Amino acid sequence: MRLRLDLAYDGTDFRGWARQPGLRTVQGTLEGAITRILGGEPQLVVAGRTDAGVHAAGQVAHLDLSDAQRARLEKGRNPAPEALAARITGVLGQYPDVAVHRSAEAPEGFDARFSAVWRRYEYRIADVETVYDPLERGRTTTVKARLDVAAMDEAARSLIGLHDFAAYCKWREGATTIRTLLEFGWRRDEQGILVANVKADAFCHSMVRALVGACAAVGEGKLEPEDVAEIRDEGVRTSETKVLAARGLTLTEVGYPADDLLAARADQTRARRALDD
Repeated sequence: MRLRLDLAYDGTDFRGWARQPGLRTVQGTLEGAITRILGGEPQLVVAGRTDAGVHAAGQVAHLDLSDAQRARLEKGRNPAPEALAARITGVLGQYPDVAVHRSAEAPEGFDARFSAVWRRYEYRIADVETVYDPLERGRTTTVKARLDVAAMDEAARSLIGLHDFAAYCKWREGATTIRTLLEFGWRRDEQGILVANVKADAFCHSMVRALVGACAAVGEGKLEPEDVAEIRDEGVRTSETKVLAARGLTLTEVGYPADDLLAARADQTRARRALDD
């Protein structure tokens, strides 16, 4: 049995998603809770492996149950897969910084990572025009300048499309940096926070934080809006833009195709990744 888990977490005190010996991670914390409930050695597969300090409101993972784990699930007080979410969150304590909002048997062919067709992130920046809100400090980056949101939005929209984003990615041997940026724009919310909406088929390492860093440089007047596309097309990392802090970044949503297309999408993604490697 494969289960789909929908979850959220405050990334502040985690060293990222992926399990690491001796470090507190989201994966390790959740798998530990699942072990207490179902036994065995559960291994979660996630849609987006977030870095240390990055948050998630709409993360998705899948979990394959062994026969023994399925038997323990079905012997519980509530044997339905839908009840596992509450059981996991209950094991994590009264005010956990990670919670499973929903659990259900996954459709045929579903793979949390490879079936995904897009991911959406939000990035939040407070500038000198924003009233400081201590309740938002854990998910908002501060830039001590007055930022021009219109110029930032213009710069962001110029990057949309299928491109090589090597200039905005942390290099990893054998990994492709070609991505389709589907949406990218900036606005101020009711409290004056600058909020970026960034959606792509996938993201390479540190890509979102590098993109918003380039836009922040435009907002400060250090770059012109057209410069960010020129930097992208040159394909080389530059000191003119900064990778902004993880605290401002939240994975908000993951998109999947219709159920009858899940397996084909997963096969297509695996084949492309194999070619990249």
